[in-house]
Amino acid sequence: MDFVKIGDKIISKSRINKKIDEIIELRSKGYSQQEVAKELDIDRTFISRLESLGEVRKGGDIAVIGFPIKNKDEIEEVLRSFNIEYILLMNEEERQSFIKKQGGKELLESVLKIISDVRKYKHCVIIGSNMRVKVLSKLLDSQVYTIDIGESPLKNDVYVDPQRVLDIIKTIIE
Repeated sequence: MDFVKIGDKIISKSRINKKIDEIIELRSKGYSQQEVAKELDIDRTFISRLESLGEVRKGGDIAVIGFPIKNKDEIEEVLRSFNIEYILLMNEEERQSFIKKQGGKELLESVLKIISDVRKYKHCVIIGSNMRVKVLSKLLDSQVYTIDIGESPLKNDVYVDPQRVLDIIKTIIE
């Protein structure tokens, strides 16, 4: 039944759903909350509350860094399915290239930039050797979750269990 009686009012559920669909459509096209409110003649605060009600996870909460990862693409796919904004994963070849293509000063600046970027996130998942996860954990202000994939120094790519990563992400967002 489309109509519902609430007190002395009769409410059309389809009319409500249609209006919500219009709001979401305009917001997903890049319209601001204020523009949508004006266009549809509704309160901007209603749009804000509606978005909060439907929000699954706020962007910018989680960063994930890790190396050397054999199944990097598979792990990235898992992370992207949860809309993780900051992902920095490398296999050993990419890590060596990152190191070798820069001089000492540039490498230090790049590493400091990464640390600075990651410190902005509330949660950070670190995947790496025992020494690397320990050092990085101490440099970050965020809540840190670690996946130790072997003893330092790691010279070869290591397979990371996607379910292990998935379990940590689910723990964070729930």
